[in-house]
Amino acid sequence: MAATTHTVTNQAPPLVEYDVFTADRALVEAVERHLDPALLDEARGELSGVGRSAGSTQVQEWGVQANENPPKLRTHDRYGNRIDEVEFHPAWHRLLGKGVSAGLTAAWVRPGGHVRRAAAFTVWSQVEAGNGCPLSMTHAAVPALRTDPALAAEWEPRLTSLVYERGLRPAAQKAGVLFGMGMTEKQGGSDVRANTTEARPLAEDGTYELRGHKWFCSAPMSDGFLVLAQAPGGLTCFLVPRVLEDGTRNVFMIQRLKDKLGNRSNASSEVEFDGTWARRVGEEGRGVRTIIEMVAATRLDCVLGSTALMRQALVQAIHHCDYREAFGGRLVDKPLMRNVLADLALESEAATTLALRLAAAYDDGSEQERALLRLAVPAAKYWVTKRCTPVVVEASECLGGNGYVEESGMPRLLRESPLNSIWEGAGNVQALDVLRAMQREPGSLNAFLQEVGRARGADHRLDGAIKDLLTELADLEGIEARARRLVERMALVLQGSLLVRYAPTEVADAFCASRLGGDWGTAFGTLPHTLDLATVVERARAAL
Repeated sequence: MAATTHTVTNQAPPLVEYDVFTADRALVEAVERHLDPALLDEARGELSGVGRSAGSTQVQEWGVQANENPPKLRTHDRYGNRIDEVEFHPAWHRLLGKGVSAGLTAAWVRPGGHVRRAAAFTVWSQVEAGNGCPLSMTHAAVPALRTDPALAAEWEPRLTSLVYERGLRPAAQKAGVLFGMGMTEKQGGSDVRANTTEARPLAEDGTYELRGHKWFCSAPMSDGFLVLAQAPGGLTCFLVPRVLEDGTRNVFMIQRLKDKLGNRSNASSEVEFDGTWARRVGEEGRGVRTIIEMVAATRLDCVLGSTALMRQALVQAIHHCDYREAFGGRLVDKPLMRNVLADLALESEAATTLALRLAAAYDDGSEQERALLRLAVPAAKYWVTKRCTPVVVEASECLGGNGYVEESGMPRLLRESPLNSIWEGAGNVQALDVLRAMQREPGSLNAFLQEVGRARGADHRLDGAIKDLLTELADLEGIEARARRLVERMALVLQGSLLVRYAPTEVADAFCASRLGGDWGTAFGTLPHTLDLATVVERARAAL
């Protein structure tokens, strides 16, 4: 066969060997906006290091290897002893180790830690999203443990360590540990008050014996877990270590690993407790209140994870269209393709800007900012995670048939894309949580309205959307049935207000015209043709 028939032309080169952080203008600007100027030089250096690593050929290959070699459950050793261990590909450990060393579990103990971590988490999740679960759980366990100062003093230094130590040993013998979480059960799902796992008090104060199951237990190879169980005083939060202080294995029977649509490099499990030793965290009967801050932190990570997936899908689409020629020119220069890419870019930048604003609220820690988080986190979690799948699908289509082939990486992003909308409470749970926040904590709505009000007068479409939102909020008739519509509108108004204040005029104008002004179709690529779409696409291009 003639060699000339295999000459490859008109194909985009791999998007590798670039700095994923500095290539993302919206993310860089958000970090610069929200961090103390005294921290910026150090933070830029750290984040650029994470970005160069994430964009390297080697680390990209680790992501592929971890995805293609999912974890395996080893319930027993060769002699029949129960060991309940999960075996991972070496690439998984390399990715997880780099994530820990990059500070993705250390936000609570670093100045500007949440903004720095949010940016790094967004960058690192673009390599392989599966290792984000243990990083997220470990990060989020800190505020729950702080309800018990003694437990926090013991565990927090290990949870926030920059050292990753694999293997099951007593936590006191490790420089760094990972945490998982077990809340849901077969019969209850999101309704955790229907849990049946029992906690029987032991002789030592604050210690219990657990019997029951968990239908979803995250990161079962971790060193400890926060779980919910029914104590004599009601639903309570407990710390369950995998290995006890004397070196013996705690009773933690992994029944099976979930066979999931995506997120395949990460182990999600079903576990049984039968005489499992546990330490109470917080007061009996206040388990939900104790663990709620952990849930809120992981919900923000769901927003960050979806932001990362959308960003990676977008840059792959733009990269392809930059190099691919069709019908006499580059795809990126074709008006209709430019409209599609600009539309996707708006979703990506709006998600990035909102996610980093919420991370900054964690760093601020004031009463006003905490009130904003109570409402804005579930609203953002509801909306941003729901936008992820259609964005990834449309971005894949920009690559044509190439985007449907595994080697492009787009199918892996697509399988991952629904996950963050489901984990930590699916859409209805988030919408109802927003309603609950408004009813029980009026300060949360006031904080939200003050935040969006900062952009009033800057764009007539945003002003109109705020006015319409206030009208909706004043009408309580059938509010639960229309909760999704209300929360969607709240998220869009919040994104619009942030873009009007912080994004280039071209981006804010396109967002307000389409998302708030109604000049938009029902599919991507239907932006008003009179907008400056070339500038929007250029801003979103990976700045290599």
